[in-house]
This record gives sequence, structure tokens and C-alpha cells, in this order.
Amino acid sequence: MIVKIIFSYILGFLRVSIEGYYIERFINICKSKKITIWNLKRSGNISLLLNVRIDEFKEICRIAKKTKCKIKIKNKRGMPFLLHRYKKRKIFLILLLLVVIVIMLSSNFVWNVEISEENGQELENIREDIENAGLKTGVLKSKVNTKEIINKIRLEREDVAWMGIELKGTNAIVKLVKADKKPEIVDENEYCNIVSDKSGIITKINVQEGTANVKVGDTIKEGDVLINGWMEGKFTGIRYVHSKGEIEAKVWYTKNKKIPYNLTETEFTGNEESKYKIKFGNFEINFSKKYSKFKIYDTIETESKIKLFSDFYLPISIIKTTYKEKKEVQKTYTLEEAKNIGIKELEAELEEEIENKNNIINKNINTYEQSDGVEVYVTYEVLENIGTNEKIVF
Repeated sequence: MIVKIIFSYILGFLRVSIEGYYIERFINICKSKKITIWNLKRSGNISLLLNVRIDEFKEICRIAKKTKCKIKIKNKRGMPFLLHRYKKRKIFLILLLLVVIVIMLSSNFVWNVEISEENGQELENIREDIENAGLKTGVLKSKVNTKEIINKIRLEREDVAWMGIELKGTNAIVKLVKADKKPEIVDENEYCNIVSDKSGIITKINVQEGTANVKVGDTIKEGDVLINGWMEGKFTGIRYVHSKGEIEAKVWYTKNKKIPYNLTETEFTGNEESKYKIKFGNFEINFSKKYSKFKIYDTIETESKIKLFSDFYLPISIIKTTYKEKKEVQKTYTLEEAKNIGIKELEAELEEEIENKNNIINKNINTYEQSDGVEVYVTYEVLENIGTNEKIVF
């Protein structure tokens, strides 16, 4: 709404008076129709002063007629009326010329950096790295060397597979493709062992190339050699190979958590308040200097940049700060309630870690009662293929 009000000062608005016995109904209908009215001021029991946008004046006239209220224009404000009133004065021509010059000058700068990541894959701290490479708001477009910036990012970050920069208007569009991390691949011509990448108990082993170093039922730990990268023949002796095979093992995933019987939690009450400020480059004007009226709250800040066209941003933005009230709630759990909460939370965490839930063959739960809470342990037993290639170094 604040953006609409600011533009109303540019496009023009009316100061009107409403008289009648159904003013409250008039206001409610305006709100339900999402008509922008502001600066409301009572003038007696049956009279109200308010501001309304020019393009919505006809609509409030219809609402006034419906609610049997009289409406009267008190004042006309905004740039259109000022220009009409002083159209013969040179000062407004000068101001108009200055506005045009400012817009033309601002078109030489980048006022917005739009980052688009393929498939919504987020790259950590990518905006900061792009700014450090030389692309940030307020920089001259002539000083933006897109190739140099792309090379810097590609050299500094291994998680960027592709990057492109396009300058459109005062908008810089950065497109990124995230690189998938691939395990180190040992060339087929290299000699290698297969080593364990997890601890567990061997349940199945199938050697295709190489010599088995373990058997079913063996307990192994991470880093143990499962298949040796060599074979021994009666007449050929020892020859080295690129070992191949499949090894299945029972592995365990364990998590624990303590759930107290008495704890203080915070939850949202549903009450909110919003405050606004306008930003010109690095300069900010705060419309409300008061702090939030809430004692406990979460803060959400959103910035809306002003633009004339799709890719022509201005160095002006509206910052909205929303405060969401929270309250402290004392909660008391029984032993069974605390157990169930702990088990449910740990199961959710474990199932998020395990890639294939169908391979879970057993679940073990242990709880240990304490004076102030209960300690919960959850263990999942899972069948998994383990093993990774490790190059043999002579």
C-alpha cells in the first residue's frame, strides 16, 4: 500500500470529505474493495476527511451513494494539478528537465542484480562473491567486465558449472548452473582396491575382478580393504588388476536427543505490525522511528525496488519490515509424551539421511529416564552397497 501512496503523490490524489450516518459502513466497503484510502481524520460525529487516488474517486462516489453519504472534494494534490496550475512557469519545465536528466544518468548504472539459479538450486554466498568480483548495485555499466567476473567466479568456486551475465536496462541478470559433485573416478586402466566407506557387517560379496579380502559375516570399519586389486595364479604369479565387485553390508544409523519434561517454547500469536522506509541508494528515510510494540517477535524484512519498465530499475526501493509477535508457552510432558516426541523427531531426521528407506531391516529404540527428562536413542539397521575404488600406489 505504501508504494501506491507514494505513486499517488506523483500521479495525483484528492482530499475529500464524507458526511453521513453510515461512515463506518462506507470505510468497510472501501477496504473490502481494496480501495486505497489514507490519512483519515474525523471532523465531527458524521464527517470524515480522507485521501483517495484519482482513478478510484468514481468508485468511492458509488459507495457514498450506496451508503447514503455526501461526498465533497476539498483539495486536489499531486504533480498533475501542480503542473496544470503552474504550467506557464518555467520552474516546472526546469524540474521536468532535471527529472529526465536524472533518469538518463541513472540508466548508465546497474541498480539491480538478479540472480537466477537453474532448478532453484541455491549456491551459498554466491551474491557476496559476485559483488566482490565487481558486479553490484551502483556500479557503472561501462566498468562491468562480464568475462572477467565470470572467470573470477569460476576460478574461486568449484560448485559453478556455467555462468552467464546479461545487462538489460539497469538490470544485471546473472544465470548460474550448479556443478554436481562427483566422486573421484579411478581410470579403468589403473590398478585399484575396493575399500569400505562405512562400518558394518558383510552380508553379501560378489567379486568380479580381484581377490576378496573379507567374507560374509566379517565386521569391517571404514577404510578396510574389501577386494584386493591383485590376483594370484599358479603359473602366472601375482598380477595387479582394476578390482570390481559388489559388497553388501548391514550398517547402522544412530541419533539421540534429550527431551525435558518441562520447557519454555515460543509460538506465534498471529498479531503483526509493519513499518516502512524508503531507500535512495545507500541513504534511508525511516517513516517510523518507533520500535515494535511487541516484547517478543520475529522480524521479516522485504525490499521492493522501484522500476519504470521491466528491466529499468531506479536507485529507489521501499523496505517493509514486518514484526510477528510471539509468546512464551510453558509446556509439561509426561514420560510417555516425552518419549514419543523424541522418537518421532529422531525417526524423521534419520529417514532424511537414509537414501533408500526400503532397505531398512530393523529399528531399535532405547530410552533412559532422568530426573529432568528422558534421553532417547533411535538406531536403524540398513542393508547398503558399500565400497569405493582406491588407487594402488607402488
